[in-house]
Amino acid sequence: MSSGALSLLAIFAVCLIIDVPILFSLLIAALGYLLFFDAAPMMVAAQQYVAGMHSFTLLAIPLFVFAAQLMNRAGLTVRIINLCMAIVGNKPGGLAVVAVLACMLFGALSGSGVADVVAIGSMLLPAMKKEGYAPGFSAALVGTSSSLGTVIPPSIVMIIYGTTANASIGKLFMGGIIPGILLATGLIIVAVYLSKKNGWSGGKRFSRMEQLIALRDAIPALIVPVLIIGGIRLGVFTPTEAAISAIVYALILGFFIYRCLDLNALWDSLKETAETSAAILLIIAAAGLFAWCLSYEAVPQAVAALIADLTSSKYSVLLLLMAVILVLGTFMESIAIIIIITPIVLPLLQTYNIDLIHFGVLLTINLAIGANTPPLGIDLMASCRIAGIKTSEAFRPLLLMLASMVMVLILLIFVPEIVLYLPNLME
Repeated sequence: MSSGALSLLAIFAVCLIIDVPILFSLLIAALGYLLFFDAAPMMVAAQQYVAGMHSFTLLAIPLFVFAAQLMNRAGLTVRIINLCMAIVGNKPGGLAVVAVLACMLFGALSGSGVADVVAIGSMLLPAMKKEGYAPGFSAALVGTSSSLGTVIPPSIVMIIYGTTANASIGKLFMGGIIPGILLATGLIIVAVYLSKKNGWSGGKRFSRMEQLIALRDAIPALIVPVLIIGGIRLGVFTPTEAAISAIVYALILGFFIYRCLDLNALWDSLKETAETSAAILLIIAAAGLFAWCLSYEAVPQAVAALIADLTSSKYSVLLLLMAVILVLGTFMESIAIIIIITPIVLPLLQTYNIDLIHFGVLLTINLAIGANTPPLGIDLMASCRIAGIKTSEAFRPLLLMLASMVMVLILLIFVPEIVLYLPNLME
């Protein structure tokens, strides 16, 4: 690589080491490169920064965030938890299983791991502590389970990857369904094993009538993923239009069916959406500028040539890429990783005939693992903060949970048909 590329990467690495926020790390590295190496006029920085957000598909991000805010305030989260409690809450380790199922179902509404942590963790973590579950175990389980929100559609991470790689977001959504269920199954197995080992029980037993009432109350929430995925699968609307339909549905439920929403709640939802979306989109723009600098220095081609010299097996390439991304995920945010890594690996994917949808789902799962891996581990940190414990208290149970997720990731690397089965049905 050239001195310009090495300097660009070095400045970025130094900024991360000294704990500069990822947004400013990307900008400092890119602007420093343009300034000192005179690669292009500084006006290019402004143009590429804006170009990084110039995509109609990215409009789905604030729309899905807004839909999730409305659904949470409309009471759908409570109804999902009640349904899970009614089904498995009284079994050994029942509350732990409820946490996984509730996070998976709410992930089908929110598309965000952190949103899952806040919505589900705020309700379940105190309940699990009351029933005697170790706080470290509960926090680790909610953190890892909440990361399913980035795999189960609709996924904000998949929207960003699909926009960057020019891949079908609808197919990415379909590709995340089976892997998301496999990840949830693995976490449930670990949760039940640890619960039985430590004698952690469930909650109260629900009568048949109470179970039916819980199901009836949760049906409107369960319709949301069917509405979104079914609409995209049948070609009724695009992901962006699906987000709009979810908002309309949430407004109808909140104002006219459940009557949980009012104008103050609507205003609070808009403010939360603006803050969350602004943070995401600013990072996307900065990462887009950084990625342009990498492309200008032909870093993607250099990396592709280097890996091509090391191996001729596409499975070896995938394992190597997953290992690198897993390391990056421990100290970088998911959005920045996607926008920086994707342009670099696209030549490799083409060379080794690796499907864009397959890689996108693997990348998403990898980032879900990284979201619970210290030192960054944003989902884990958020869960520990809600539980009121130090992150270190969650490390021991976390290892088994991450191991189950890594096993699913390895399975999907070698059996891509699991990921591609549902997307191929769309053709």
